[in-house]
Amino acid sequence: MSTLSVHPLETNMAGIGAFLKNAWNKEPVIMASCAIAVVGVALPFISPFTKYSAMINSAVPYNYPVPVRDDGDMPDVPAHPCEPKGNNLQWLKNL
Repeated sequence: MSTLSVHPLETNMAGIGAFLKNAWNKEPVIMASCAIAVVGVALPFISPFTKYSAMINSAVPYNYPVPVRDDGDMPDVPAHPCEPKGNNLQWLKNL
């Protein structure tokens, strides 16, 4: 007398597959919308563009400097409003 042992995970996966197949047969529009929602939630976490957009956003200042007319007696005003202040954008030029 031999008994076949089925792993519980295999049983659960078969049950999930049967549920998804049944749901797709009954309500394909709802299943498609749920799939689009899952992809929409998961995509920003797995996309490489998220990393680069965060790097670009950190390099762009929130407020832009107003140009100042230099009368020759302003040693504390930078020569150019976009002087680099530690933000190295070489990675953006290399893309």
